[in-house]
Amino acid sequence: MNTASIFLLPNGTFFIELVTVVVILLLMTKYILPPLNKVLEARQEKIRESLAAADAAKAEAAAAGDERQELLIVARDQAREIVTAAQATSDQVKAESAGRGQAEYDRIIANANAEVDTARQRAIDEASARIGQVVFELVNQIVGREVDESSHQDLVREAVAALNVEASRGSAN
Repeated sequence: MNTASIFLLPNGTFFIELVTVVVILLLMTKYILPPLNKVLEARQEKIRESLAAADAAKAEAAAAGDERQELLIVARDQAREIVTAAQATSDQVKAESAGRGQAEYDRIIANANAEVDTARQRAIDEASARIGQVVFELVNQIVGREVDESSHQDLVREAVAALNVEASRGSAN
């Protein structure tokens, strides 16, 4: 067997390749790896900063959410107070309007009653004046003679008094 054909035995090319690999490794560790490590460290730092910013934003969002909830609670309380005050005002306005309406109704009824009483008295006065004339003419025709004026006035006064008594009974009912 030939020793050159044995694969496991190193020869001159092996040592040249070994030196070339070692030189390449040294060059890589001296010139290529430091800038690459700097870039990787800068990227890691940027990722850390981004994570910290995300955590801060998350905390701010949670605080804003809590603040929003508090504001909603305060707004709801204020809305309830406003609705309660509006209801109270509405009730007060209704009560005042009802009172004014009742007072106006009472005033109109009182005025109407006064007008009715005045009209009734006027009708009684007109009727009694007319009745006096009619009675006087009737007595004159029936009796056929002239009745004296004083007797006639007495009859008229009695008729008017009777009418007034009847009218006062009618207004009491």
